[in-house]
Amino acid sequence: EVQLVESGGGLVQPGGSLRLSCGASGFTFSDYWMYWVRQTPGKGLEWVSIVNRNGDSTYYSDSVKGRFTISRDNAKNTVLLQLNSLQTEDTGIYYCARDYRNGIDYWGKGILVTVSS
Repeated sequence: EVQLVESGGGLVQPGGSLRLSCGASGFTFSDYWMYWVRQTPGKGLEWVSIVNRNGDSTYYSDSVKGRFTISRDNAKNTVLLQLNSLQTEDTGIYYCARDYRNGIDYWGKGILVTVSS
């Protein structure tokens, strides 16, 4: 059974940082590109970032480019998202997801990130 479990969310002040982690199980992790996707009050569901199978290619939405960093550790079946210079507009639920043929076939349950003073 494929499982994706996010952790690391919470409340942070504007300008602060968080690191999200997603633990994967039930499949050969290194065979798949992995996404972070978020749902925010302002924009709804938004693709945030994606990393390729071995972690040497990464892509970001314009809204997070330069502030967020995606990475992965295939030995630990983990994908990370470092969130820096957080803004109130970054508040939302962050999902880890598995890529399948340029779509998504599995989602985690999500983790809440709240940016507020």
